[in-house]
Amino acid sequence: MNTIPIIDMSNTFIEHSMVINNFVTTVGNQLKSSLCRVFGDSVKYKWTENDNKPVIPDVSINCDIKNRRATNFLGVPRFIMEVISDSTESYDRNEKMELYRMVEVAEYWLVDWRKKQVEIYVLVPDETTVDKMAYQLKNVITEENKEQLAVYMFPNVHIEYEQLFDGIE
Repeated sequence: MNTIPIIDMSNTFIEHSMVINNFVTTVGNQLKSSLCRVFGDSVKYKWTENDNKPVIPDVSINCDIKNRRATNFLGVPRFIMEVISDSTESYDRNEKMELYRMVEVAEYWLVDWRKKQVEIYVLVPDETTVDKMAYQLKNVITEENKEQLAVYMFPNVHIEYEQLFDGIE
């Protein structure tokens, strides 16, 4: 019998997954009765702006879940969170952020579990170009201002700083 070996492609820290799971379970329960759903890093999006190459965000809130083909969402989520690590930080801050700006993801979080920090970006009209949008840094959340943690695109959704970083030393 021939078997195919399973290769671990992720090489991520457990803390990376903990932040994702903490957000998905906390926020997911709050959105159960809405048209929106929270997804962890198991869903793919394909957009023409990216030549239809699959993109897998760490977390997304999608209110257009019927817009899909096979195993891919085609619509744009309103919220995306990426948990950065040494190997992904540059990609998350540059290529992914630019792609999310181009497809107009309304809110983008960069979460650093090592620093216990959340950078919150919201999409606003670009002052330099009439027909473009740009990300504006809305807030940087740390232990010192943790009470300001908010999901701007979903004002009725609440996640505490301690909930997001639960289990992380």
